Amino acid sequence: MIVVGLLLGALALWGASKLAWFAEFRDGGVLGTQLYTEDGEQRATALVPLALLALAGVAGVIATGGWARRILGLVLALAGLAGVWTGVNGVKFSDWAPGLPVTEMLLGRGLAVLGGILLVVAGLVAVKGAGAARRLGTRYAAPGAQRAKRDPDIELWEALSEGEDPTASR
Repeated sequence: MIVVGLLLGALALWGASKLAWFAEFRDGGVLGTQLYTEDGEQRATALVPLALLALAGVAGVIATGGWARRILGLVLALAGLAGVWTGVNGVKFSDWAPGLPVTEMLLGRGLAVLGGILLVVAGLVAVKGAGAARRLGTRYAAPGAQRAKRDPDIELWEALSEGEDPTASR
């Protein structure tokens, strides 16, 4: 769930950076009045770095556990809040002239808000489940360490998967 939320959040933030965020008609001199637009990457430069942070967060959530995952989750949640703020900051509903790409501008900002919300939720889920989730490589971290006793049936199946005969000692 966390990985999917981070990937969708990164995709939404990156998509928001490619849509128009600002548009106005400017005097082009001999060419007449022309439509001038700026996309999210020009207008809100934090979108692409936030998307890259979300992608890096995927690897971080998979590879870490415990306090490191909690800290990473907080960083991702704060990055999501920055994405939401970027999407809502500077929206003006009164300055739209006919012929401007209003739908595209609202969609770009909406995608930024959606991506930010997804990052906040994924970050908070990472914080909440940091103690229960396994991190990458925990099975192989200490090969000589004694494992805690669990269900005997699970231990039999794990012994089989490791290539041992669990019935040989019985």
